[in-house]
Parts: sequence; C-alpha cells; structure tokens
Amino acid sequence: MWGLDAVVLVILAAGSLLTLLVARRRVVGGRRTFDLSVNRGSEPAARGWVLGMGSYRGDTLNWYRTFSIAWWPRYKFHRNDLEVSGRRDPVGTEVFALDAGDVVVAARHRSGVQQMAMSASALTGLLAWLESQPPGHDVNNVL
Repeated sequence: MWGLDAVVLVILAAGSLLTLLVARRRVVGGRRTFDLSVNRGSEPAARGWVLGMGSYRGDTLNWYRTFSIAWWPRYKFHRNDLEVSGRRDPVGTEVFALDAGDVVVAARHRSGVQQMAMSASALTGLLAWLESQPPGHDVNNVL
C-alpha cells in the first residue's frame, strides 16, 4: 500500500515542478525576453553553453536560465561592464548546442561569461542597447 502512495507522491511532485517551471517561464517571459545562451569558456565547443533568456531593465541585461526554478536572474550585465567583440557562426558541435540561426559573440564581463549566442536580430538589439549609453560613458563594443 505504501508503494502506491509513494508513486502518487512522486507524480504529484513532478506535476508541481512542471507547473512551477511553466509559471516561471510565463512570468519571466512576460518581460519581453529573447533567447540568449552564455558560455564561460572562450573556445568554440558545445561544452559549457547554457540556454537562457535575456531581458533588458534600464541599464541592466538580466539573464535567466531556461531550465531553472529561480525567479531571479543568474547574471546581471550592467551596460558599463559588458564588452562584446567579434561575431561568428557556431562551429562543429556548437551547432547542436545552440538555437538554430544563433550567432556567437565574444564577451567580457566580471561574471566570467566569455561568449554569448543569440539571433542576429537580438544581437542588433544588444549592440543598440550598448551604444545608447548616456553621453560621457565609454561604449564597450568593437563589432
């Protein structure tokens, strides 16, 4: 009898977790997000890429893991602290680790993120956001 109870409990827990993930995605996704993968490694390889979503909030780009129950961003990229350079297409096994059509840019940030992958239109938005700093601030991208 206790075996059936355990199975029911596992099913309820899995259903609750799935509901929580869907609710989180809707709440975070409601903030006009875009697909943004990050990698703390600097070499072109499938290893190290983490799928996520980016959301702009004033001078900060918030990054949320796709598969997480955390309601807060994992990384916060302040406009003055983020530098992007060099654009390339995914190579080798990266093609399978990233979303279709993504481009990869080298990044420098104190969090250790060294690469970002996003769609070409999201990259255009990122570059526009970086360049739209108030007068007197350095623009930290060299694309």
